[in-house]
Amino acid sequence: MSVPASAQPSSAAAEPAEYTVPAAGPEFRHELVIKRSRFITVLRRVETEDAVSDMLGSLRKEFYDARHHCSALILGPDRDIQRSNDDGEPSGTAGAPMLEVLRRHEAGSRDSNGAAADLSDVCAVVVRYFGGVLLGAGGLVRAYSSSVSLALDAADLVRRQRLRLFTLTASHAEAGRLEHGLRAAGMTLRGSSYGPAGVLLEVALQDTPEAIAAATHHLAALSAGKAVPTFGTTAWVDVS
Repeated sequence: MSVPASAQPSSAAAEPAEYTVPAAGPEFRHELVIKRSRFITVLRRVETEDAVSDMLGSLRKEFYDARHHCSALILGPDRDIQRSNDDGEPSGTAGAPMLEVLRRHEAGSRDSNGAAADLSDVCAVVVRYFGGVLLGAGGLVRAYSSSVSLALDAADLVRRQRLRLFTLTASHAEAGRLEHGLRAAGMTLRGSSYGPAGVLLEVALQDTPEAIAAATHHLAALSAGKAVPTFGTTAWVDVS
């Protein structure tokens, strides 16, 4: 079966097809105490540097009496934006080791090639309340690194994939059966809009000619040829 021209995979694939991000929703927090100093790590999913600035501003207000609000961030599918800030700690003892933990984090095995360090769209802020005992440069590096590492190990991380989107219209009576069939075939249901004339389903699938052809064939079989997909652009979609 030929693939409609409008459904051909994008050729501008300089960026990766998938990467790891913090789960959408509330930020994740983790606290570590070392020699009476409190290290509160806040992990949040962010996609712009403006969002990072907002995050830092809100945490500075919340933890207004803390001595340090150190940060590290990685943004973009290809991880092209990477920043860190020591916020008053000795140079290189906080932000840089935090960033290194983000850069090297492996979120489990992907395929036969093993795990991949591909975490992005993430900002880690470590709020430190000084406990009165100096930790030294090495102690600070270990403390900030450990705080972020432990937070990542406990946080909910998900995969994002660049998928091809398509829509189709089904009758109210057939919509539930179609949704079940699409999920069973490995496609991702992004939403459904109910109207008086029927249900508009938005679906995402792998952006390959084979996947698109298989989806078209599968839909025809599910609906006796009645459900005709309209393929659109690609988008980043959380898949797990």
